[in-house]
Amino acid sequence: MTDAQAGPSDPAGIDDTPIPDGRDPYALFADWLADAEISEPNDANAMALATVDAAGLPSVRMVLLKGVDPSGFVFYTNAESAKGQELAAVAKAAACFHWKSLRRQVRVRGPVERVTAEEADAYFATRPRGSQVGAWASLQSQPLPDRATLEARIREVEARHDGVRVPRPPHWLGYRIRPDAIEFWKDRLFRLHDRLAYVRSGDGWRTQRLYP
Repeated sequence: MTDAQAGPSDPAGIDDTPIPDGRDPYALFADWLADAEISEPNDANAMALATVDAAGLPSVRMVLLKGVDPSGFVFYTNAESAKGQELAAVAKAAACFHWKSLRRQVRVRGPVERVTAEEADAYFATRPRGSQVGAWASLQSQPLPDRATLEARIREVEARHDGVRVPRPPHWLGYRIRPDAIEFWKDRLFRLHDRLAYVRSGDGWRTQRLYP
């Protein structure tokens, strides 16, 4: 949509009300995520995750948020993958949620820590068995000669765990972004968007509005 097309009669129905001040950022995020789970066609919990390698070169990819509470935003991955190695080198990350159906986005950034083994075990146990098998079979981010090689590894893992529970691989870990900053963005008419930033201040947050 161009600026010339935007206006009160916009069929997408821009909500022109401002983002409310005075909310706990995690409560506000929970409300926005709940809205997205209703309106988004797929994966309302998808976020673009940015990490950097030891040389400071950034990488970004989509991952799924698997937990959020006042301690941070949790996702899981193979620690031997590119992102896992980057987080081992530089334990900081940023993430962006973009909910196109709502014309909203949320950005978070801050240090990253590993979740406990107990927390990772509990979440892994809830995954579909096929995903559990895949966590063992995939050498994530490494070169793959052909699809047949991956399918053979899947068959080997399935045979090894035939009739028994698939345990969590030791390299399959959870990570928690503990944000120093959370920014809420909301589309408004004529690109005069609403932006509200929460910045960590001691045990709490200070807020500031930003120019669009």
